[in-house]
Amino acid sequence: MNLSRGTDSRSESVAKTTVIDHQTKDHAANGKRVDDMETGSHQQKKLPVTAVIVGCGHRSLIYASYALQQPDELKIVGIVDPLEERRKAAAAKFSVSEDQCYASVDDLVKGPRIADAVINGTMDALHVETTIPLLRAGYDVLLEKPIGISEEEVLSLYEEAKRLGRKVMICHVLRYAPFYAAVRQKVADGVIGDLLQVLTTENVSYHHMATAFVRGKWRSKEQCGSHFLMAKSCHDLDLITWMKTGVRPVKVSSFGYRSYFREDQAPAGSGKRCLVDCEIERECPYSAKRLYVEQQMWGDYIWEYSRVSRDADDEAKLEDLRTENPYGRCVWRCDNDVTDHQNVIIEFEDESTATHVLTGGTAKPCRSIHLIGTKGEIEGVMEDGYFVIRKPNLDNAREPLEERIELNVSNDMHGGGDLRLAADFVNMLKGGEPSISATSLESSIYGHLIGFHADQARLENSVYELQQLED
Repeated sequence: MNLSRGTDSRSESVAKTTVIDHQTKDHAANGKRVDDMETGSHQQKKLPVTAVIVGCGHRSLIYASYALQQPDELKIVGIVDPLEERRKAAAAKFSVSEDQCYASVDDLVKGPRIADAVINGTMDALHVETTIPLLRAGYDVLLEKPIGISEEEVLSLYEEAKRLGRKVMICHVLRYAPFYAAVRQKVADGVIGDLLQVLTTENVSYHHMATAFVRGKWRSKEQCGSHFLMAKSCHDLDLITWMKTGVRPVKVSSFGYRSYFREDQAPAGSGKRCLVDCEIERECPYSAKRLYVEQQMWGDYIWEYSRVSRDADDEAKLEDLRTENPYGRCVWRCDNDVTDHQNVIIEFEDESTATHVLTGGTAKPCRSIHLIGTKGEIEGVMEDGYFVIRKPNLDNAREPLEERIELNVSNDMHGGGDLRLAADFVNMLKGGEPSISATSLESSIYGHLIGFHADQARLENSVYELQQLED
């Protein structure tokens, strides 16, 4: 690549900028390259793919919303959820008749197959338990991450899908974010040579951490089935193994603790509930009143199982937070047991290494990546919408050659990957060629094995050797 010289390595040394426009039909993610996506194969079948939503939570409804944007591509024809209110709401949203709504997967699979596929957005501990009966009933599955909550579960699903010849795609949506897809393409094209080091970070904002991982349903392994690392960063571990496609991870270790969100760290004046006995509520960044009522954040979580709806008036919500709602609890006095910061170290069979840093409670949420190869490096922050390619400057060793790659995308959830993933799933079921971002079950397993055994290594203060998957 012909990279121009910079001026000062400590200032703006970018002399070349490339813009990749992802505002067009590329959300379908069809074709091998992210900068040359074709949709011809997607048109082989004119009828829309039909799907059933299993578990009408936030994530599954996002993927299913592709049916509302592209009704000629995907049609929702069934709903499965144990809560009648959620079944009715989803049925109304997607125009599904009452006789196609079910309280459980068992009820669904008792009868004949009613769709091509299922979008499975159940909680972590239910993923494998619900997916295997669906595969046996003839459904292909789009499965929310993580695949399962243990190595044994994940491998059992892998073997069953292989035996049945069914398709399972995992919702590792960051592969479909234009930022990461473009980075992966540069690696695949050999732009920075062979990867020697992969460095990734995920910073989870203070309000997200408090809501999901301290007060919420991902606060403990017993509650959701997963530790903080697998519940939040299995995306990032998947990205690491994806960047190293074709090279097997062989060892993993990890360090991390719950150092802050515990009772001995509670500041003077704090109480058990924000709106009952807390003297510092108005100055506390974790105030339930400020976050959930005044700023109306995380409504899909806060009022999901509450006796009041998200449309209730402020006083009704405040009363709920004072009394029964678990999101009204002090963040230093909850029953959370997951870490709030953790590092993972990985060795690959080609002697390259990777490190992931997960931190909960930051002021700004973001994900970053830094790839160091034999010919150069790539570095960027997903939320910034661009990354930089750096190479040695033979004319001036003090100033690296830099090219800035800008991604012209909207700043939506998961970097714009959610609906691109749904589109790629539809394309796969229609017989189209998988994209570079394809998240098949078999390609997603190593990232999960790293996560499971990173937590094992953390708890045992050890280095864990990963087994090789059998073809």
